[in-house]
Amino acid sequence: MPQTPLQRIPAAITSLTLLGTLALAQADQPLPAGWTHDRLAVATYVILDPQIQGNSALIDPSQQQGVLKAMRKDSGDALKRHYPQAVLVTGTPGPDAIRVTPVLNAPAALVPWSKLGASLTFDLPEGARVTMVENFGLFTLWQHGAEAANYAFDQVAQRLP
Repeated sequence: MPQTPLQRIPAAITSLTLLGTLALAQADQPLPAGWTHDRLAVATYVILDPQIQGNSALIDPSQQQGVLKAMRKDSGDALKRHYPQAVLVTGTPGPDAIRVTPVLNAPAALVPWSKLGASLTFDLPEGARVTMVENFGLFTLWQHGAEAANYAFDQVAQRLP
């Protein structure tokens, strides 16, 4: 018996979750030597200005500042939940701080099958860059309402070593 669209949602969400894992695994360069749980768990992080890429016109200009503020806060909170001993700093970071840029990749149009991407780009002190990406169906994020950015960055953080 064929599945209804609602019955296919769990499979679609699983597929989207796998996309996030594959985005890092398919990178052209190997992971840096310092990209380990032991190092990242106690590292100092500074959250840089979040970015909205793609069709930013989908986000009302009056709401963009709120979205960017939520991205900064929720990405830092997600790192702290994943690495409770990590240190988040503001202002000018020390030379050993890992710089993190949260990015929201907006879809081209707001249609039910659109995907929205959330990513964290980590710039390590030794010059290496690692980007963790997770893609979400709009319906999945809509279900989380005001906590959508929190949910999205928690999902990205779960991919960290």
